[in-house]
Amino acid sequence: MNEHPNQTLNGNPEVTQRLRIAVVGGGPGGYAAAFLAADLGMQVTLIDPEVNPGGVCLYRGCIPSKALLHVAKLVEESQQAKNWGVDFPPAKIDLARLRTWKESVVKKLTGGLGQLSKQRHVEYIQGRAAFENSTTLRISKTDSAEVVLSFDRIILATGSRPAIIPALKLDSPRMMDSTAALNLEDIPGSLLVVGGGYIGLELGSVYAALGTRVTVVEMLPGLLPGADRDLVLPLHKRLEKKFETILLSTTVASLKEDGAGIRATFEGASVQGKDREELFDRVLVSVGRKPNSEIAGLETTQVRVNSRGFIEVNKQLQTADPYIYAIGDVVGEPMLAHKASHEGRVAAESITGHKVAFEPNAIPAVVFTDPEVAWCGLTETQAEKENREIKVAKFPWGASGRAITLDRPEGMTKLLVDPQTERVLGVGIVGAGAGELIAEGVLAIEMAALAGDVAMTIHPHPTLSETVMESAEVFFGTSTDVFRPKRG
Repeated sequence: MNEHPNQTLNGNPEVTQRLRIAVVGGGPGGYAAAFLAADLGMQVTLIDPEVNPGGVCLYRGCIPSKALLHVAKLVEESQQAKNWGVDFPPAKIDLARLRTWKESVVKKLTGGLGQLSKQRHVEYIQGRAAFENSTTLRISKTDSAEVVLSFDRIILATGSRPAIIPALKLDSPRMMDSTAALNLEDIPGSLLVVGGGYIGLELGSVYAALGTRVTVVEMLPGLLPGADRDLVLPLHKRLEKKFETILLSTTVASLKEDGAGIRATFEGASVQGKDREELFDRVLVSVGRKPNSEIAGLETTQVRVNSRGFIEVNKQLQTADPYIYAIGDVVGEPMLAHKASHEGRVAAESITGHKVAFEPNAIPAVVFTDPEVAWCGLTETQAEKENREIKVAKFPWGASGRAITLDRPEGMTKLLVDPQTERVLGVGIVGAGAGELIAEGVLAIEMAALAGDVAMTIHPHPTLSETVMESAEVFFGTSTDVFRPKRG
């Protein structure tokens, strides 16, 4: 790496001479990088268009959607309580108060991050940045002022945005992306969700709980294409009861404004080869996300962008330009907030001379539907594609005392184990609270735990966490709650 006037030596804060760092983008990756860089003794400027740090995750993504999913779960549990001899009156939705509560959650968290910025003496500039060269940014502030500032290092954390299908682009207030869907302008009578990935299923679940008739269309043969099929099956069965229709192996051929709504035409296996038309009050297009790598002036640097629009980086998150680092959604999949946060920390430590690299053994993925779906490490689908030998152990939640007390026996916990070493290679969970449980699987994989380690770890009873231990016991054929007849 080329030397620079304030180049750090061996990560010693006294030698950095207050290295000046700019972080472009205030999401989970950006503010994590900025805060740690400040903690490590650097002079930090964080640049983002919002009033406070938080990015898409806090303002228009993870946080508001999970707040609404909590409400959806509460509504559904009040209905399910009839099975337990408890009757609640039908839920009455005060949409204005619901929006206010959701926005208060966002405001509390983003305001807290703003306070943390001040406590760390991070200079926060509300605006957008463009490159003048590898170390100089022209920042257009939201108050119309412009400043040109030079830095020793720059970290790009510009995130991503909803992808758009050009053929389905329709200039209509009835069309929504994930951001618009979270605004909850109204509760439509009917909603078409284009895309059966996690965003579409989560938001579809919210609207279904609020009383909307939801139709999901997915071009591939199954929902959540990236997840193992046996994890998706319990979710699919439950969503069939929540949603009006689920159309698989089907595409939306066209969308047209039609007076009282949007008329959609479907093509594919689910419509038996015949065109099918249906009118919807609103349409949510959720077909993935696109990296925000079209940064003004980036061509004045040595940064390279690949054919998919991702910025190329090494394991230290350094780009082809020695003065510029990049993290989060803009550098590649999985596009997850927790991945971005860890990358931000690696980038900050790397700049100060620490010997670090971003090379995790497992990055957890969670779909916050009901039931939740979570996995980490190797998946069975991936193992099949790679022709990799594994052993799979599954523990059905129908044998879990805690799952039965919750009236949620449809779940399952599975382990993927190396048959030679018995090392845990992957963990998959579907069921209530799977997103909380998967961290144990991540820890097991990162620590190179064996199936025996998991089986011998005493778990509290009765809990859902026991299912992780029990799945390891299934691997050894010693689970007391699952009968396996002897062969021969």
